[in-house]
Amino acid sequence: MTKTLIILNPNAAGGKAGAVWTDLEPLLWERLGELVVAVTQHPEEVAEHLDKAYASGLTRVIAIGGDGTNHSLINALAHLNARNPDGPPMIYGNLPVGTGRDWARGAGIPFRDVQAAARWIAEATPKPVDIGAVNYDGQERFFLNIASAGISGEVAQRINRDPQRRSWTFLQATIATMLRYRPQAVRIALDGSAWYNGAAYLLAVANGTTFGRGMKIAPQAKTNDGLFDVVLVKGMSRPRILMAFEQVYRGAHLNHPKVNYQQAREVRIESQTSMSFELDGEMFGGHELAFSIQPGLLQMLT
Repeated sequence: MTKTLIILNPNAAGGKAGAVWTDLEPLLWERLGELVVAVTQHPEEVAEHLDKAYASGLTRVIAIGGDGTNHSLINALAHLNARNPDGPPMIYGNLPVGTGRDWARGAGIPFRDVQAAARWIAEATPKPVDIGAVNYDGQERFFLNIASAGISGEVAQRINRDPQRRSWTFLQATIATMLRYRPQAVRIALDGSAWYNGAAYLLAVANGTTFGRGMKIAPQAKTNDGLFDVVLVKGMSRPRILMAFEQVYRGAHLNHPKVNYQQAREVRIESQTSMSFELDGEMFGGHELAFSIQPGLLQMLT
């Protein structure tokens, strides 16, 4: 059997990931064969573990953690595979243990039962998956699931400040932010053509379908079609957006008169003031964001 690198974030899910690993380890040894376990406390440690594992001949890594762990792995893997274009790619799998687990929800991984997820991933095969890239203020990062700017950036900031996240934390943070957030003036272009100029609550640039712990913001998105699903929520009154909010959980919002939807390979959003934005739930900020799809960049267990 292929030797597998395990990246374990014991702090994921409020510290529950370490306890979950105790239950998972025997099952993964049985199903996957020999394991090399790397425990990470900080995102910047991930790349070093990957480089050492790849240099020793390992070409499969599985992360045990949430969407934030996912985000760190995606960025490290994108750079590692780019540095080794003639070598075998590092194959990636994710066992969801975090609070949101939105990539798992969209990908069909049994996210409510981590042992079922472990059995699922042991049977999974590597397939090419698209990755999103974003350039902002002279920097570049990659994301696997969804990037979004506007109110979602402030929601992510509010959630990340909460050390004791619960099942209702995402919903509570979203509603609290809605009650005070003012739509921001933005200019958006898709594939080089002007698309929208005005006030917006949210722009979602989606590779996957789901964010915010179960909100189906891009219900039609596919991770292997070489396209982003772009969802814009335009400015509207607070009562109106609160009334429409529940539609997002059902994926029924795309026909709302204040929602624009289109597919694109490249997305550019500009604002005169700095925008909060999130990538797979991780918080960033910038004035001008340029998104591009990277078709089939990652080999992922699916």
